[in-house]
Order: sequence, then structure tokens, then C-alpha cells
Amino acid sequence: MTPQHIDEAVRDLRSLRDFVRWGMSRFNEAGLYYGHGTDNAFDEAIYLVQFALHLPLKVEEALLDTRLTASEREAVAHLLVRRFTERKPAPYLTQEAWFCGMPFYVDERVLIPRSPIAELIEKHFQPWIEPERVESILDLCTGSGCIAIACAEAFPHSKVDGADISHDALDVAAINVERFDMQEQVELVRSNLFSALEGRRYDIIVSNPPYVDAQDMASLPDEYRHEPELALAAGPEGLDLVLTILHEAAEHIMPGGILVVEVGNSQEALEELLPEVPFVWLDFERGGHGIFLLTAEQIHEYHELFRLVRA
Repeated sequence: MTPQHIDEAVRDLRSLRDFVRWGMSRFNEAGLYYGHGTDNAFDEAIYLVQFALHLPLKVEEALLDTRLTASEREAVAHLLVRRFTERKPAPYLTQEAWFCGMPFYVDERVLIPRSPIAELIEKHFQPWIEPERVESILDLCTGSGCIAIACAEAFPHSKVDGADISHDALDVAAINVERFDMQEQVELVRSNLFSALEGRRYDIIVSNPPYVDAQDMASLPDEYRHEPELALAAGPEGLDLVLTILHEAAEHIMPGGILVVEVGNSQEALEELLPEVPFVWLDFERGGHGIFLLTAEQIHEYHELFRLVRA
């Protein structure tokens, strides 16, 4: 839409509520896809309106009927129009994504934070490990650094490494490390999985690696195609990186430690490939699936099997 068309479309809109309703209508008309922080047109519209107006995430009902100034109407309309014309996820438009109650900087160099792993961090990975004994944590495939930084916040006495193969991702992660003043606690490492981490061992290894299989990659909605393919695609079955993580984790896990990995829809393929392995598939109060946990003892017990399937 041109600026003139935008002006014509919203000339009769006055209140915050008017713009939320208009945004919902346009989003539904365009058939947008959600899943980057919201799951419906209303939540998406109100989030963008609130962001454009510099309002808190939770707005009182009475505020919805306040009138906007001309400059405010222009700012709100511009953001809403970008969402349904570009089909770009809202966090890329605002360059902000919330994870574990923390606002992270994001752009199209990194995957948008949305992992259910946030719940595990908020619970300090209990009952699977005693928080008091955690001294070292690895966030493998750190992306924006959200998991590493949230872990550092949850375990303030621990040392956290955030590793990623992507220079671009690490540049974004560095922005977030500085934003939360975590330079002394979080170290960012350019590494192809464990390749640059020789000699380092961890009480918790957590990873949200690329795990989208070829079939799902081919059918991704437009919104997901704005995200870096490097952070999504993981071979025919979605297991290319996961199998390497399973095999190499033995050299980096401390006794009594845990490995937590998100594999999403590739859960079924992993279970079929490794039926002998007693993966613990975690449940989440706020929804989500496809995240397994293994103990250090299990990782060592099945190390040879992991080597064979990876070969």
C-alpha cells in the first residue's frame, strides 16, 4: 500500500481499539500465519499497536478507547501494513522478542525466540538437576543468545557458554549480552557444534538446534521463510545435527549433568531410529513438544550406539 492508500484506509480510525480491530481484519483477510510470540490476529494486532505507541505489553481496557494523534495514527498504520504486506513476523518488525520475561533484540540474522525450553529455565531444570550444584552451562546453537542469557539470569553463580557456527548470529547474541550486562558471565564462541569447545565440560548442555526436516522445510509458511535457513534445515529427517550432538556430548558433560535438546516434529524420526534409548520427553504447561532429556550416565551408556547411527 502506498502512503496515500494507507491514509485513505485509516482516515476514519481514531482510537487504539479502532486500529486493533482494523489490524485484525486486515490480518485475517491476508491469511497471515502466526507462531512467533502470538497465535491469533487479535494478539498480533494489539502487540504491534502497543509497540508503535510505546505502551506496556498489558494495557488497561479503558486505554483502548483513547484517541490517537495524527503522528501516532501514522506510526501504528505503518507497522500494521508492513505486517500484512511483507508477511514478516512481528518480532522482526519491532526487533524485539520476549523470552523468559526478558526483551531480546532480534533481526533476520537469527531465529525468533519461542522455545518451550523457557519453562525449564524458569524452573531451574528441576527436578532433573540440583540448581545449587550447577557451575557451568552450554547453550549450543545459541542464535540470539536468549537461552544462554536466560540461563545466566537463572543461575547467577554459573559460567555460561553460547556457541554458534554463524558469525551473524553471534553478532546479534553479542548485542543481547551487552544489553543485559552479561559480559562477565556469558562467553560467546564460534563453533560448529562442539568443534571449538575441546576440554570444556558442563553441568547442563541445552540446545535448540536446527531440526526441521526436508518435508516441513518445503511447506513452511511465508513468515518462517524470513528466518535464516541455517537455523532451521537439518536434512531429510531433521536429525543431522541432533545425532552429532548425541555422539559428541559424552566428551563435554559433567558427571551428574543433563542434556536437553529440542527436536520438534523430528521426535518421531528420532524415536524410530533409536528405540533403545530411554529419552525423557518433557511436558510443558504453556504448550510445546519434542524436547528430550538425557542424563550424563545415559549419554555414556549409549555412546557407542550414537556413534554407529551417526556414521
